[in-house]
Amino acid sequence: MKASYKRHILNFKRPSGTSRGILTQKETWFLVLEENGKFGIGECGLLQGLSVDDVQGYKDRLQWTCDHISLGVEILYGELKEFPSIQFGVEQAFASLKSTNPFELFESSFTSGENTIPINGLIWMGDASFMHEQIQQKLEEGFTCIKMKIGAIDFSKEIELLESIRERYSKEDIELRVDANGAFEPKEALEKLQILSRHELHSIEQPIKQGQYLEMKRLCEESPLPIALDEELIGVFDIEEKKGLLRTVRPHYIILKPSLIGGIKGSEEWIALADEQDIGWWVTSALESNVGLNAIAQWTFTLNNQMPQGLGTGSLFTNNFECPLIVRKGQLGYEKDKHWETNLIRNLCI
Repeated sequence: MKASYKRHILNFKRPSGTSRGILTQKETWFLVLEENGKFGIGECGLLQGLSVDDVQGYKDRLQWTCDHISLGVEILYGELKEFPSIQFGVEQAFASLKSTNPFELFESSFTSGENTIPINGLIWMGDASFMHEQIQQKLEEGFTCIKMKIGAIDFSKEIELLESIRERYSKEDIELRVDANGAFEPKEALEKLQILSRHELHSIEQPIKQGQYLEMKRLCEESPLPIALDEELIGVFDIEEKKGLLRTVRPHYIILKPSLIGGIKGSEEWIALADEQDIGWWVTSALESNVGLNAIAQWTFTLNNQMPQGLGTGSLFTNNFECPLIVRKGQLGYEKDKHWETNLIRNLCI
């Protein structure tokens, strides 16, 4: 078996804002396996400034993985504990190599085109007019669940946006989720959560920065608005640490991003622990290309979670890969008759 890796820069169609800054590009890496004339592809979705493995020596670890590919998926996964994006790339690449179709990793009624996955429409931070424009577009596209990033513009303006949505659409018409990406200070967070709760929101993701367990525990106890942990899960590798985090903080939900928390195996550990403690969860992509998004979507469907998932990021980039994934009326589907970009494997292997 031969293994190689290749870097790819994804370009955003429009600069996209979060509380951590404006994104115009996103770096990602592909792990390509070749054996007996067959190919397997996995995406190592590094997210700069957020991924725990965004460190010097990342490329060296990718090369080490290629040099030791004969160890197999289980041993490699264990050796890559502190590189969750590479763990996920390895899981994908081996599943891809094993499959009859390198892009159908989890055969199901999703990949056959019979069923779809409900997803949320993502609203990026920006000025009020830009956010209104996005909201209107998502509603016209048939989304019934909208996720709005908050924390970058004036809080009162964000509340006005939420008010304008609720004036027109009830919570039965539109489910509203907000994501603060840790933008609130602990001393002001509860007051802001109380104000946000007046607008009948489904939940808020990561109101304060990760690592403040006791502050987050207090918020989860006192907040009138359900809290979902997102970044809080990043860098927590040990199973006992995971148990301790959930038992201490007691969130209402956790958000699973395989590229950031140890791929499929790491995500399924979190799911099992959350289920034990009656904590809800859903899956979100982390700005992967359609290669990684495809793997996440196919795996997510097998989990049979009926909540809207965060998998609507495939159309954000100008240079993504054409693929069978399609978003229609707030649902992510897989069109069997639509093929992957014909030069994809060849380009990645050059």
